[in-house]
Amino acid sequence: MRDIGIGELARSVGMRPSALRYYEDLGLLSPAGRVAGRRVYPAGAQRRIALIKMAQRAGFTLSEIRGLLDSGAERGATRQWRALAERKLPELDRFIEEAQALRNAVAECLACGCMNFENCRLLTTGATEEA
Repeated sequence: MRDIGIGELARSVGMRPSALRYYEDLGLLSPAGRVAGRRVYPAGAQRRIALIKMAQRAGFTLSEIRGLLDSGAERGATRQWRALAERKLPELDRFIEEAQALRNAVAECLACGCMNFENCRLLTTGATEEA
């Protein structure tokens, strides 16, 4: 596998080069090498970024992700990932419950049909607070 320039890497992962430099600053990516003054990353950086993006979508903070990636070379990485994921699941469950309640409130408003926020019975009866 060949090294990849920062622009090509950014395009391939759907990010801006500035975001890759930010990931470097945070320690999420190893510092890029230089070839003729240009930043280049090993081809494996694409896989690492895919992992970072997946973890972000799952709700992990960049700090949590860095801690996980920092332990990747150690024997306890799988154990650390499991512990981190087990702590994150209840938070994700709460997020899903809140999103479902919001979805139900919007659906209820659509079903009401009044299209008048001033006189809507759903807003005056507190029905949306229970959702």
